[in-house]
Amino acid sequence: MHYSIPKSPEEIIAFRNQPVDEEMIVAAIAGLIKITRSQGRSLEELTAEVLAEDPLLDQVQRRWLSQIVTQAWESLP
Repeated sequence: MHYSIPKSPEEIIAFRNQPVDEEMIVAAIAGLIKITRSQGRSLEELTAEVLAEDPLLDQVQRRWLSQIVTQAWESLP
């Protein structure tokens, strides 16, 4: 399955109806970064949100995801 990079929060939310695979996760992270940048927000703000307490992921998983988001932020134009 080929996923386009989401351009809005609604498009990211629409991923909930799709089967989860690596390609979908990459597209969601890339979309999140593009949306965050378009809002004039910083990487620090985004990582603070990722690291915020959440019932879905534990602290170790949130730190791991934060590292992935940081690497993607630095590698995306």
